[in-house]
Amino acid sequence: MANLIIVSGPQAVGKMTVAESLRNKTNYRLMTNHDSIELSDVIFERKSPAQKEFNELIRKAAFDTAVKNNIDMIFTFVMAYDEKSDLKYVNKLRRKFEKTGGKFFFVELSTDLETRLKRNVTPHRLEKKPTKRDTEWTKKDILVTAEKYRLNSYEDEFICENHLKIDNTNLEPDEVAEMIIKKFKIKRK
Repeated sequence: MANLIIVSGPQAVGKMTVAESLRNKTNYRLMTNHDSIELSDVIFERKSPAQKEFNELIRKAAFDTAVKNNIDMIFTFVMAYDEKSDLKYVNKLRRKFEKTGGKFFFVELSTDLETRLKRNVTPHRLEKKPTKRDTEWTKKDILVTAEKYRLNSYEDEFICENHLKIDNTNLEPDEVAEMIIKKFKIKRK
């Protein structure tokens, strides 16, 4: 049985760095949302139907392979709580892992907009995510999506039993990873 941890939150909230720390402390494998985005963007035109289709195929194959081979995974994901399709996607992943006896954990990170805009231009983010190197575009994208979508849940809103909410504004990625490990009793390396 394979377990899945989704690390969710708005763009530049710190999902990747928290997920990397969590990977380094556990035996979980990591696929960031940008792993499939970056690869599909190299092959197909950005935001084209072919790119979106290939992106989804990559993700599906990774999750299917993890479940088939009993490999625990971490996945980063930007979820719009006002988009039914996002909740449907997350629940589909939950069912995929739980139907074979695995556990599903959902970690939601939050921070203020000012912090996200600062994190948007960190060297590590730009190194790992080539599509984010146009920082003027990403700044605009962060601002537009903050107005258009609800990228964090309401205080009393939980999408599953194992939903952990963390304001990571003043926390280091290692601190957040430790909170996740402790809360969900994740086995360390």
